[in-house]
Amino acid sequence: MPTPRALRPFVHREYRVLIAALAVSIFGSGMWAVGMVYQVIHLGGGPLELSLVATAGSVGLVAFVLAGGIAADRVPQRLLIIAVEGTNLAVIAAISGLALAGWLQLWHLAVGAFVLGVGAAFFFPAYSAILPRILPPEDLLAANGMEGTLRPILQQAAGPAVAGILVAALSPSHAVTGVAACHLLAFIILNFLGQHALDAPGTAGTASTSGPAVERAKTSFFQDLREGVSYTARTPWLLWTLLWACISVLFLIGPIEVLMPFVVRDQLGGDSRMFGFLLAVMGVGGAAASLATASFALPRRYLTVMMVSWGAGSLPLAAVGIMDSFWMVAAALFIFGATGGIGMVIWGTLLQRRVPAHLLGRVSSLDFFVSLALMPVSMALAGPAAAVVPTWVIFLVAGGVCPVMAVVALVVARMPADELAHPLDRSAGDRETADSP
Repeated sequence: MPTPRALRPFVHREYRVLIAALAVSIFGSGMWAVGMVYQVIHLGGGPLELSLVATAGSVGLVAFVLAGGIAADRVPQRLLIIAVEGTNLAVIAAISGLALAGWLQLWHLAVGAFVLGVGAAFFFPAYSAILPRILPPEDLLAANGMEGTLRPILQQAAGPAVAGILVAALSPSHAVTGVAACHLLAFIILNFLGQHALDAPGTAGTASTSGPAVERAKTSFFQDLREGVSYTARTPWLLWTLLWACISVLFLIGPIEVLMPFVVRDQLGGDSRMFGFLLAVMGVGGAAASLATASFALPRRYLTVMMVSWGAGSLPLAAVGIMDSFWMVAAALFIFGATGGIGMVIWGTLLQRRVPAHLLGRVSSLDFFVSLALMPVSMALAGPAAAVVPTWVIFLVAGGVCPVMAVVALVVARMPADELAHPLDRSAGDRETADSP
């Protein structure tokens, strides 16, 4: 009996090790999101202190994500991932020990959050770059779909739920100890990864799904960064997808994160529980769609499907500001989450299959950076905008701009012609070469 497409990556031992470690690690991240909050409160902190700790993590992530991409293209990704998980373990274990001993202070949490943010900046470009080294091209879509399924379930639902139980039953410090246990287990699992990725990326003798191995000359940090930016700028499908991502983050994140609680209160008559449930509905939509996308072959019109999913999925948000039914808002967020999941699974696969292997870490980090950089801007602008413009107008603009920009990206980047010129639906034994911009 043939293995279902969504489960085919599990045939490969290295992937089983990697995804098991990732699952445990992101479950721990979900626990940390709750444990950190209540640890701050336990130490007498309020909204300001909590904001400072959370901001420290974001600063570490944004400040080092480009460096993380360059490292993923220079350093053996296996060693980089293991080193990051080991650092996470050391940080969380130290915080746990200080908390249990009664010596923990707020600045310890801020420093720990900063280091965890730096670790994430190095981990995810390396994870994205290592997948094509341990999986054949035809299994990358399923692998990205599996990550898209696990992340909302473990990081947004299961991890926070378990941490909440530990905080209520024991104490915040016990929840942080649970996070340390997760990182310990992930660190142990990662050490079972084989030696396939020990050679530095791009060195002679290293196979790649994106082209033949090349010998890389020694270059500086800024030369490496310039090479990644230059490749992105001269590759239309990549450039315009990132431009669309910038616009969508700027227009959508603030209304969802900042204004949606007031929609729940003022239009739906709900409270924080209803808001949390709506976010969970959005996560369920993303998980279900990611799994479904992983169960089928990559669409022949992959760029068109990706952009149409993102653009059309944003459209229901245009009406959120005038909805007075909980189920209508839930349906809009479910559609937004589901279409976002479809687009993200295809997008991650395209990066791994069309970007040259020696540039994959840098391009992945650029993708990460443009999204992260505008996220706080969007959230900072949403509140002042709502003070002068009705909420329904903000949602109308946000939900309307993103579909229009998706069409603009499709047309200007000539994506329909590009996807036909670079088909990715070949037989399992084929290996695609990197596309020429």
